[in-house]
Amino acid sequence: MHLQNKIAVVTGAARGIGRGIADEFLKQGAKVVYSDLAEPENMPAENAVFVACDVSNSEQVKNLIKQAKEKFGGLDILVNNAGVYPFKSFLEMSEEEWDKVIDINLKSVFLCSQAAAKVMPVGGKIISISSIAAFVGFAGLTHYCASKGGISAAVRAMALELADKKINVNAIAPGAIDTPGASGTSNKEAVKQTIAAIPWGRMGQPQDIANAVVFLASDKADYITGQTIIVDGGWTLR
Repeated sequence: MHLQNKIAVVTGAARGIGRGIADEFLKQGAKVVYSDLAEPENMPAENAVFVACDVSNSEQVKNLIKQAKEKFGGLDILVNNAGVYPFKSFLEMSEEEWDKVIDINLKSVFLCSQAAAKVMPVGGKIISISSIAAFVGFAGLTHYCASKGGISAAVRAMALELADKKINVNAIAPGAIDTPGASGTSNKEAVKQTIAAIPWGRMGQPQDIANAVVFLASDKADYITGQTIIVDGGWTLR
């Protein structure tokens, strides 16, 4: 149990990657705040609570961190997972559509990380979910690629500023992950093409990302900071 008695907040924890991370944290002995706009189905009964939060709203973020401290007595780990990826042509994208993705995907990392770092003890861990879109362009996702590239850049800067507090700041960059949003797409041919492009021969599972996040959240990763670790089955190697 690599996270025994650690206290963690996971944003975007209602389903998909966030839910997988939060559930794995519980298995590893942590006490977990599941955060999302709506409460996850079948919430665990022990060592877990739900706190509703719009991560692009600074007051709600402050309340999220406050609730974690009040319910469990502190905060050791933050996972910035909340994100959206609405496809839209660059030439047709509105300013409002751009702002929404940047606010939810990138501004939230600033807000949540700042609030968490102010209360974390020495040895705290901040882990953000970036994407291979930080390194590879995807048509129809200019706003998403920009937000994920921003996460990886921000992680490097935050790691430097928080090094004196011995707070590790890192990111995971998933490739194609089999979540309700991805597997539920009506474009089955696109899914087949994606799998064909992955050397491992399959889409990733939320558990694949959760395993990497648990490692970064554990004491075994104490000397790793400012990094974005790609977990994509080799997709970006081609």
